[in-house]
Amino acid sequence: QVHLVESGGGLVQAGGSLRLSCAASSSIVNIVAMNWFRQAPGNKREMVAGITSGGSTTYGNFVKGRFTVSRDNAKNTMNLQMNNLKPEDTAVYYCAVPTGRGDWDWGQGTQVTVSS
Repeated sequence: QVHLVESGGGLVQAGGSLRLSCAASSSIVNIVAMNWFRQAPGNKREMVAGITSGGSTTYGNFVKGRFTVSRDNAKNTMNLQMNNLKPEDTAVYYCAVPTGRGDWDWGQGTQVTVSS
């Protein structure tokens, strides 16, 4: 099991930027895929971005070029640069990695609040 800790959330005005980080408790070199998810009150958890061990990335349709996911295997971290934030981006953001048993290891989440 990988212990994940997110950081970097906060309050920002619409149009602003935040950089989220996810620190893993062990090496991520062999983790095939790492993902960011988010969940707003009353909404289902949705995928924000993902990155493979080879550096391939994928994004939720709502991202539309505003976010960039990256990983630093040497530091065992995954980052999410979020630009041009909108009030509808307000949510708790989680990082997650697959366990290989059909489920995920999750971090505790970090709150992102975007004011209009």
